[in-house]
Amino acid sequence: MEQLVINAKARTTTGKAEAKRMRKQGVLPAVLYNSEGKSFMVQVNEVEFNKVWRSITSSTLITLNLDGTNHDVFIKDTEYNIRNDKVLHADFYEPAADKAVVFRLPVHCVGTPAGVLKGGFLLKRLPQITVKAVAKKIPARVEADISAINIGESFCVKDLKLGEGVAIIESPDSKLASVVPSR
Repeated sequence: MEQLVINAKARTTTGKAEAKRMRKQGVLPAVLYNSEGKSFMVQVNEVEFNKVWRSITSSTLITLNLDGTNHDVFIKDTEYNIRNDKVLHADFYEPAADKAVVFRLPVHCVGTPAGVLKGGFLLKRLPQITVKAVAKKIPARVEADISAINIGESFCVKDLKLGEGVAIIESPDSKLASVVPSR
């Protein structure tokens, strides 16, 4: 996947009236937090932000180009107005490059199990897993290819292939999905 980039500028003004003025001009107020607890007020183009925000997961690392310097960040939170389908505010988080972060990621089952084709029923057991890795190694999504499991078999956490440097903080024998016989 290509690296997604959002251009940002530092801002010095605050307040509700200023935020409304910025939004009318197509600019989204935001805050950049780093791993040391410091925060920086920034502004981003609303259209550019929405293109990226609507196509990523919570664990997708993006590049925030802040006044010419690049920061690898996650979109940590957004304030969203459901009535007019607009983002009102965004929070970016820049983790330390050398320290591991912990994420809770949903597991997407891919494929039709062989046991289901033989008349069994698929039971999805564990919908999410917890992973720990440096930010650049965190997968954007976790996919489990369950097409090989037969009736009476299970797909466990230990069967996932997430790549080098990604630790799964779940019991290796935890079942993600299993196929049970029909009654």
